[in-house]
Amino acid sequence: MTATDAQPQAGIAGAVRERSRRRAVGADPGARPVPGPGERHAADPSEPRSPDPHERRTPAPRATGLRDLCLLVLAPLPLLAVALPLAVTGGGTRRWFGGRGEGQRAEAQAAKDAAAEAFYELDTAQRDLKISIETITAVDSSPAARKAVDDFAALGRRIDEASHAYITAVDAHDLDRDDLEPSVAARARAELTSAKEQLIRVKGELDRFGAGLGPLLGSAETQLARLAPAVERARQALLGASNALDSVRASGLRADDLAARLAALAPELTKLNQGAGRHGVPETLQRADRVLRDAEAVRAEAEKLPERAAEIDRRLVTLRTRAQALTTRSASVEPVLSELRRRFSAACWQDLQPVPEQAAVNVRRAEEKLKEAAQARDEQRWADATSRLSTVRALLNTTDEAVSAAGDRLRRLDDVAKDPQQEIQRTRFAIRDAQRLAMAGRQTPEPRHARPLDDAVARLDQAVTALENRHPDYWHFLTVTEGLRRIAADVVADIREERGAGSH
Repeated sequence: MTATDAQPQAGIAGAVRERSRRRAVGADPGARPVPGPGERHAADPSEPRSPDPHERRTPAPRATGLRDLCLLVLAPLPLLAVALPLAVTGGGTRRWFGGRGEGQRAEAQAAKDAAAEAFYELDTAQRDLKISIETITAVDSSPAARKAVDDFAALGRRIDEASHAYITAVDAHDLDRDDLEPSVAARARAELTSAKEQLIRVKGELDRFGAGLGPLLGSAETQLARLAPAVERARQALLGASNALDSVRASGLRADDLAARLAALAPELTKLNQGAGRHGVPETLQRADRVLRDAEAVRAEAEKLPERAAEIDRRLVTLRTRAQALTTRSASVEPVLSELRRRFSAACWQDLQPVPEQAAVNVRRAEEKLKEAAQARDEQRWADATSRLSTVRALLNTTDEAVSAAGDRLRRLDDVAKDPQQEIQRTRFAIRDAQRLAMAGRQTPEPRHARPLDDAVARLDQAVTALENRHPDYWHFLTVTEGLRRIAADVVADIREERGAGSH
């Protein structure tokens, strides 16, 4: 949109411009034309030429002279005395060779031309700035933008006042009159000069206001510049998602959920096609970004769907094999428990009693979930298939840990029963290492470090003494020593952290 395309401003300035245009084309007979700054109309040889307010009207010397000559030739002699002065003066009262009146007229006409130029420049600046305001309001609804609109409206009222003063001054004086008095010309010049100065002052305000719109206008133009590319990217993303979906379907996969998600974007595409003029620039930008993001997600999932189907098929095979292996391993838990019962006290194996039954239940549930996952895969319910397979994996992991724990328990109890000293020395070394670190560079250790280490030494001595019982609880002994090593490790970590922080 250009300045010449803008609608005329309502109010006085709009009426002024309309009146000027009508006069320029002769649509207002009887009215004197208002100077249109910068406007020049080409003469039409088929129509009478309208008087130009910037040209001074003077009688045509050749036509007047010929007419006077005829009068002199044809008139009776007594009339020559009357006609001769008329021929000399050209039939009017204006003097041919200037004078004070002509000088005043020229000055008034120059003031009129200058005022017309100021009016034209103000009108052009106002039209251009109106486009900037419309650009801002189309994008920005912030308080700063609303204030700019209000300030522009206030400037518009001052522009109307200045334009009205200019038109009033132009209409009040006909500078082309033959009998223009010097005093009238001087008054016209003063009024037109005043009107010009008022127009220039208002234009100065308009220019300063326009300069202050820089940040708002820059932001608005940036968003408008983003608009078309953002909408085009959204459309291309939708096209890419549609093509990816067609390719997946051609391979035999239905992808119904992806098709539904893509169909849900159709109303958003319709709104994008309706444009920002209907839905607003910020909303259209947000919609384009959302459509782009959602369409890209659909396209990415569609492209990965064949790989996802193949991965589900592999997991089905792997988990079936693992479930079968766990079924075989679960059968070995009962012999391990029998050995534990025969050789060790009840405290060493009592917590493992439910393992065989729980393993069988878990494997059975895993096999049921595998069947459900396979059915979901056949129906191409990919999310359901993945969820069922995750459940199967968790069940098999729990069962594997329980079955492994039984065999590991027997092995560890065998080792400590044969040689408890290895476990004792390992634990004493961990405690002594922590004690040496706590004493490094100190006369006495920190109580919060010394106390847990001293307690660990006492508890280790008690656990070693308990091994002398007739039926020692080796599992309790292993649990205690493992806990004491963990306490020593915590003390070491705390000391190193504290000293590391102090060194910084």
